Amino acid sequence: MMLVISIVMGIVPLLGIAWSIATGSIETVDGLFMSLILLTLSAVFFLNAYWELRDRGALAFLHKKKIAAEAAPKATTSVAPKATTNVATAKLAPVSKDATPKESES
Repeated sequence: MMLVISIVMGIVPLLGIAWSIATGSIETVDGLFMSLILLTLSAVFFLNAYWELRDRGALAFLHKKKIAAEAAPKATTSVAPKATTNVATAKLAPVSKDATPKESES
């Protein structure tokens, strides 16, 4: 019941904004602030409806990837990996242990 009330109370402020646009009062400062207030009210009620749907499990399809990743068994390999030589790391210059640069005396 709370879900239906939240959705209805989220739609009513949007109808108020539509009425404000239809009458032309949106062009005034009062109309702009009224539309901001109505949008905020609508957002609060729709957020409440979202939380209600999430608690009921109706939005489980949004988390499909997360559920599928948890359900998949983790494969383990019993074969030791091959020892390979990385050519890119073999050509690198050795790293000096002293991080401070030394000044040359002339």
